[in-house]
Amino acid sequence: MTGSAQFTPAVPEPRYEVFHTDCPARTVLGHVTSRWGVWILISLRDKELRFYELRESIEGISEKMLAQSLRALVEDGLVWRRVEPTTPPQVTYGLTEFGEDVREPLDDLFDRITRRLGPR
Repeated sequence: MTGSAQFTPAVPEPRYEVFHTDCPARTVLGHVTSRWGVWILISLRDKELRFYELRESIEGISEKMLAQSLRALVEDGLVWRRVEPTTPPQVTYGLTEFGEDVREPLDDLFDRITRRLGPR
């Protein structure tokens, strides 16, 4: 038989083994769902913010924890960081496309919870 097409079965993409401690998806999920990761992503949902604006928008977060959490989210590719060479340097943060994808279900979860709690 000449000129026949060969059938190649579709191979599903390999999934991450999130229950293994060395899984990179588990690390990213840990950063997103950390005490402050969720609030950072939600705070950046509508606009880019400078460091001090983020600190003021999230009550209870220390500068140290904000810096650590932002560093992890930037390394994970969820948040971008821009430094303007001024004195003192102005550092601005925003969501990457990946960060927007992750933030959307967090917004939905937040909205569902606040609807269930009712008015304050």
